[in-house]
Amino acid sequence: MISVQRKVLLVSVFALSGLAASPAAMADRLADIKARGTLICGTQNASAPYAFQDSATRSFVGYDVDMCAALARGLGVKLEHKPLSTEARIPELKMDRVDVVAGAMAYLPERAEQVDFSAQYLQGAIKVLVKKSAGIKTLADLGGRKVCASKGSSSAAIASRVLAKSQVLTFQDVSSCYLGLQNDKVEGFTAGELVLKRFEIDSAKSGEATVLLDEPTYVEHIGLVVNKGNPALLAALNKVLVDIDRSGELDRTYNKWLGADSIYKLTRTFKVEPVTAQ
Repeated sequence: MISVQRKVLLVSVFALSGLAASPAAMADRLADIKARGTLICGTQNASAPYAFQDSATRSFVGYDVDMCAALARGLGVKLEHKPLSTEARIPELKMDRVDVVAGAMAYLPERAEQVDFSAQYLQGAIKVLVKKSAGIKTLADLGGRKVCASKGSSSAAIASRVLAKSQVLTFQDVSSCYLGLQNDKVEGFTAGELVLKRFEIDSAKSGEATVLLDEPTYVEHIGLVVNKGNPALLAALNKVLVDIDRSGELDRTYNKWLGADSIYKLTRTFKVEPVTAQ
């Protein structure tokens, strides 16, 4: 039996996705996916723990890869996983090369002008990584210093606003930013907390030790992303999110990659709700 609270959530999620659209509007990409029998789901290509190549099997794994698999199962179709560079996530969607992107993509008003967001399926903080020996303790200490972010990322967009007194540079990907930090080309590296935490752990084993600043530049509300004009697809994806949340699958996936069973040991606090609800 679904609780009153869950019914309210279902109504809000479906309202967000345009479930009540007219029959003509409902004839969108969902019908193509069903006819094809395959969901083409894009993720990032080198961003642990979201989506990355397992060093032993060379297959792609991670939170977003598992999310793509859950979406395909929920829609009753096969999965075609497509790894993408960070800056290619929206262009690939706009060119109809993918159906949906589960790319750890935070809601931003400027992004919402190009694409539509599902309900929140992940939440995270954007932070800054610095060398431990640099003596940088706060975001204010980054004034006048070079800070790196990966090209096309929300971290870059947010850094340009929040770290307005810093010189924000964009490199190809997060690995390039980390190398830039280690090689003193930049003095800060901004990205999602989990990405940075992994680099912090790695730096204790090799390279010069790094540390995360406590203060976040932003708290991200992350949804799946689809092209504009696909209300039926968005509604179907939102229903899958609600279903896997209710079944406990979302908690298990979170714990596997970000929570108690991972190196990060985080606790899930977010709800499956509209990304604009906060």
